[in-house]
Amino acid sequence: MSGSTQAPHGLAASLGTWQLWGIAVGLVISGEYFGWSFGWASAGTLGFLITTLAVALMYGTFIFSFTELTTSIPHAGGPFAYSYHAFGPTGGYLAGMATLIEFVFAPPAIALAIGAYLNVQFPALDPKIAAVGAYLVFMSLNIVGVTIAATFELCVTLLAIFELLVFMGVVAPGFSFANFAKGGWAGADEFSLASIAGIFAAIPFAIWFFLAIEGVAMAAEEVRSPKRSIPIAYTGGIITLVVLAVGVMVMAGGAGDWTKLANINDPLPQAMKMIVGESSGWLHMLVWLGLFGLVASFHGIILGYSRQIFAQARAGYLPGWLGAVHPKFKTPHRAIIAGGVIGILAIFSDELLSFGGQTLTANIVTMSVFGALLMYILSMASLFKLRRSQPDLPRSYKAPFFPVFPAIALGGAVICLITVTWFNPLLAAVFAGILAVGYGYFRATHAQRAAAPMAALAVETE
Repeated sequence: MSGSTQAPHGLAASLGTWQLWGIAVGLVISGEYFGWSFGWASAGTLGFLITTLAVALMYGTFIFSFTELTTSIPHAGGPFAYSYHAFGPTGGYLAGMATLIEFVFAPPAIALAIGAYLNVQFPALDPKIAAVGAYLVFMSLNIVGVTIAATFELCVTLLAIFELLVFMGVVAPGFSFANFAKGGWAGADEFSLASIAGIFAAIPFAIWFFLAIEGVAMAAEEVRSPKRSIPIAYTGGIITLVVLAVGVMVMAGGAGDWTKLANINDPLPQAMKMIVGESSGWLHMLVWLGLFGLVASFHGIILGYSRQIFAQARAGYLPGWLGAVHPKFKTPHRAIIAGGVIGILAIFSDELLSFGGQTLTANIVTMSVFGALLMYILSMASLFKLRRSQPDLPRSYKAPFFPVFPAIALGGAVICLITVTWFNPLLAAVFAGILAVGYGYFRATHAQRAAAPMAALAVETE
């Protein structure tokens, strides 16, 4: 595959290392702009800091382990393909559906945040209408071509990182650790049993800091030199994101009364407002440039979900018409549109998705986290299984400190999934229901998969 200009089955192999790093960071960087502050409502600032550091350890070990799978099996299906090779069609179904839930539910949460940011600047603008507009613009950009989309992703990601650094710099003179620590243990000033419960309850929102970085795997077929570029992109990406996550969270919490930033979609502008006031040019700049972080993730995850839908349709796990490639742009245009339709429906599903005492955005975030955690578990299990069952599989990159790193990632993901289920039983039931309905379709379409080209799930070597 290296050096080719056309990946098998129609996707163009045109991405370089920097573009891939831009996708890795861009997929996730909106997590630094919103979503995470919901964790303060459960754990407080100090409790959530502990949650975040623990989740960062899980993600670090996961990415170093996941990279082995991505470089060994550079397939647009990502985790779907890895679990297929390790555990057969049923394993492929579970990993594929979990990944779809993660990547289809994350964009509407980000789109709502884009709407909230624009509403700060234009109060008359309905955030949901703005969210739909974002879908239409960035679905179109993804359809036009992956090279254009990835170059755009790199540019907006660099701008988003710059803006986060500006935020930290502007807030720093007014930072007070006393502000950050006040009520930092689930609303109390001292650690207690309630603090422990809060630390665990906040797990979904710490995961939101890093959610979707694994989406780089879904662009693997479109990378010119995957064995070289993917490890660099993943390693550089996770380091970048950990530094930014901790820096942004600590600086925002020390800006003033952090309780006013919990349960809102635009914590950074509101934190900066505490320092510079409502009329400051810095605040207006943050709102406008802050959109780049949201756009980077929104745009990148559209790329991710479309490749996942495309790969599963191509292999017979979804209706075959979703696996079509645009004759001119060589992009999975139908998959892009299908995921967008589901996301737009979620945006207008307040009555269905606002329950359990949480906002629509918080529930969408948590649903995405359910999918991610199941996928992480299956991916690490696949790594262990493939090491035993396919020892001769070409591995240009091997997980460091094997089996310790993948074991830490696997154990962390299992603990997180159990915890998130415990604190969100209704959403867990919805998640299980989606898996069950999907499994019914999976069982009913055996002939469709049998007719799909076996090469669609073949391991690429050289």
